[in-house]
Amino acid sequence: MRTVELLLDEAADLAVREAWRRLADAGLPSQARHRSPTNSPHLTLASCPELTGPIRYELAEVAAALPLAVRFTGVVRFERPTSVLAWALDCDAALAGLHRRVWEAVVSDSPPETLNPFHAPGRWSPHITLGRTRRAGAFAGRRVPELLPAPPLSAGFTTLRSYDTQTGALEVLEPRP
Repeated sequence: MRTVELLLDEAADLAVREAWRRLADAGLPSQARHRSPTNSPHLTLASCPELTGPIRYELAEVAAALPLAVRFTGVVRFERPTSVLAWALDCDAALAGLHRRVWEAVVSDSPPETLNPFHAPGRWSPHITLGRTRRAGAFAGRRVPELLPAPPLSAGFTTLRSYDTQTGALEVLEPRP
């Protein structure tokens, strides 16, 4: 499976890593414990079995639209099927439009049953994961948000990339020359 992800600017990346550190220091599930060199704060837009030529063509156009300014809106929790603590992002018209372009690209050349329905427009909740675990309710404590630094007032997405879940390889998806 291949993901399509956006990477944050340096200041926002550092703020997320600080939140990861604080969670880890408090003994809570944290992305800081994920030691892979490919682990970095990111926003997943979609996933598909492979990046075919037609998908790559469309993604090159998406990459050309970067950088993209975004705004964090606060802490959010998900329970599906893992417990996730994250910073939510405002899904303004620009981010929603970029996401729709990515979704349409992967839908156009992927078997529908291979696509994650949580990535579909209307169901997608843009967020940057701070911690995740299979333990239900792991982030239900009231003190968790108090441990975190305030999210950045503004941030930018600067890079489009793909992660190959089979090989662990990362690929930066560049605009067409």
